Amino acid sequence: MPQHIVSGTPQVIDAESFSDALHVSRETMERLAQYESLLIKWQKSINLVSAATLPELWRRHMLDSAQISGLAPETALRWADLGSGGGFPGLVIAILLRERPGFEMHLVESDQRKCVFMREVARATGAPAKVYNKRIEAFAAEAGPFDVVSARALAPLGRLLGWAAPLFGPETIGLFLKGQGVQDELTAARKSWIFEADIYPSQSDPAGSVLKLRGLHGTDRQDAGS
Repeated sequence: MPQHIVSGTPQVIDAESFSDALHVSRETMERLAQYESLLIKWQKSINLVSAATLPELWRRHMLDSAQISGLAPETALRWADLGSGGGFPGLVIAILLRERPGFEMHLVESDQRKCVFMREVARATGAPAKVYNKRIEAFAAEAGPFDVVSARALAPLGRLLGWAAPLFGPETIGLFLKGQGVQDELTAARKSWIFEADIYPSQSDPAGSVLKLRGLHGTDRQDAGS
């Protein structure tokens, strides 16, 4: 089980330093390397990630995604990842938690080509993941509550919570990767939503944060576009 990274761990610049920092198994690293190879291959025809970030793939994308695995409950089995794009963070988490009995990642993405890519990665790596080529609103209307809901730089927090709220039950945890301005987003979101939030510094981006939310429900002034 990968642990949440703490200060003092090796700086991640490549696959080897990623493995050292997260203490993952050789088999898991082999699956993540398969993911890397497929992403580089498909990137030539589909814009899965910013081309400028490819030289720093293991820090900017793999580590950025993996860092939230240690913030989720060890009992979490149903995980929804919204706006998954090229599979970050959802596919990385699915590979890391592949050996957890009963675990299943649900990846939601409206871009059909990106969905085809993610299905190919899941097939090649054996990741316990289902890919939904749907808008988040359509998925949320029928999917029911999850143990964890995640998203990476998808939308301002108020709008994101509007999409995610139908997926929350009383014990659901939200894990959202955010950049600068997180405090402003929290202030705006609290006008429409009630929740508890912890902020963790990002281990991959000095300006980034990870929000851990629980107890989400709307206020009387609820406005998902806040």
